[in-house]
Amino acid sequence: MSSDSDDGDKISANIQTAPVIGKPDAVQGDTTADREAFLSSFSPEEDKAIRSKVDWRFLWLIGTMYIIKNIDYTNAAAVKVLQVGQPTNILKQLHMSADQYNWVQSIYFISYIIFEVPSNLVLKKATPRNWQFRIMLSWGIVLACHAAVKNKEGLYTARFFLGMMEAGMFPGLAAQLCSWYRSDEMGKPIMWMFGFQNCSGIIGSLLAYGISYMDGLGGMSAWQWVYLLEGIFTILFSFVIFFVLPDYPKSPRSRKWLTPREQEYLEVRLSENAPRTHDSAFSKKEVLASLRNPRTYAFMLSQILTNLGGYGLSWQLPTVTTSLGFAGLPRNQLLNIPPAAATVLAIIFAGWFLSRAYVTRPAAIIFISTGALIFFIILASTRDKYAVYISVVFGTMFYSVYFIPFWAWRSATLEGTTGTAFTLAFQSCVGQVGGVIGPQLFQSKYAHNGYKVPFAICAAAIGLGGVASAWTWWLTRNVEWDVRRIRRLRIKAEKKGEVFASDDVKVFEERKFYAGLRKDEEVAKV
Repeated sequence: MSSDSDDGDKISANIQTAPVIGKPDAVQGDTTADREAFLSSFSPEEDKAIRSKVDWRFLWLIGTMYIIKNIDYTNAAAVKVLQVGQPTNILKQLHMSADQYNWVQSIYFISYIIFEVPSNLVLKKATPRNWQFRIMLSWGIVLACHAAVKNKEGLYTARFFLGMMEAGMFPGLAAQLCSWYRSDEMGKPIMWMFGFQNCSGIIGSLLAYGISYMDGLGGMSAWQWVYLLEGIFTILFSFVIFFVLPDYPKSPRSRKWLTPREQEYLEVRLSENAPRTHDSAFSKKEVLASLRNPRTYAFMLSQILTNLGGYGLSWQLPTVTTSLGFAGLPRNQLLNIPPAAATVLAIIFAGWFLSRAYVTRPAAIIFISTGALIFFIILASTRDKYAVYISVVFGTMFYSVYFIPFWAWRSATLEGTTGTAFTLAFQSCVGQVGGVIGPQLFQSKYAHNGYKVPFAICAAAIGLGGVASAWTWWLTRNVEWDVRRIRRLRIKAEKKGEVFASDDVKVFEERKFYAGLRKDEEVAKV
């Protein structure tokens, strides 16, 4: 154990006497040599064991957090069709029209947008464990309170507070993961989050199906039981977060399951732009740098447009599947399972495919956007119920898979702790504008022809999102090729039984792999 500590202290001293990590000249001269020597002192078995420890601490937990989050915010779409046409349906009891009910989801996203950035800027000061505990506890309480609303104004208020309490959960986790995983590894935790998220479509449908039989129990309607039971479970799980979720690699709590040498290894192996444990809680300079960076707005535009189409479909999915007439009440809830199942399988494949670095992440994004566009066009052009159902399955699948390469790609050009937290929250909150607009497209006046007009608008948004992704690729093309190059070198080293440490991605002073649109093959080849 003493040798572990000595090695860790030595590399810490070298890094701390150099310029601060996060500057262009952060790792130079002797520090670069010390970094390489320190990383090379670990065997592939040790590297794998340390990363497995991190995976075990994070993956199941963030996956479960995300599945609960998704069940809790999408249940509004599911309860809309519980006991549809009966006196205990939520629309009947709260005296709401379908168009008024669309505001339930839009108001949630408006609140989410307002509070996303402030929430993430508190993350470092409060520590991720404490802040995520607060987020889940408070949103569980608000969700349970949904069961007590008596009119549409009460439901709107509850949804606003739900968005407020839940804001910061995803960008907070994503910012924290950047302190534990390299950008070329981020596909793995993102895959777990979104894979679990889409399992929520299966679990949520089964829950809604089961709880539908509780209609009238204790004088409460089925939709009230949905909110109450899911809220109570969320409250209970928040305490798991409090006791289990780590903070940062070199935080005091991490010493309980990592040696000093392992803590040092996890930070030293990160690329130059990654957040570090001992970064300041707030940096105005990093916020301003993010606001001036055109990449921030390119990623944001791609996300807004893709979300507009995707959120529109996900909100309307239970209504569309119910209207097809394949199953009556309450079995209509089960028709939402195949889209979720197809999505989970596709996400698992996407995570594996990205880990092999066969193509750059923007190339994967363009393929996925093209696939989504095809099925949204079908939804906008036919009323054949079999074609519609196949299209909602694959449209949902392509939309959900989009985020696996997207967030891993986004992580490559973030800078510093504050810059990472602010940029992810700023981008995510503005990106949720699609969640405000999407549900509003599906007005009841378009129902007569299977919502062709809203789906046509969604298809156009998906197509423009692909164009925005192409622009974003142009702005990040050198860094993305560098990420792919280093990833492939790391894979080669693993096959040889080595830990690759002789090179890393350059973000502050990018390597130039492209001359215009043409790639210099001699420079770019691995």
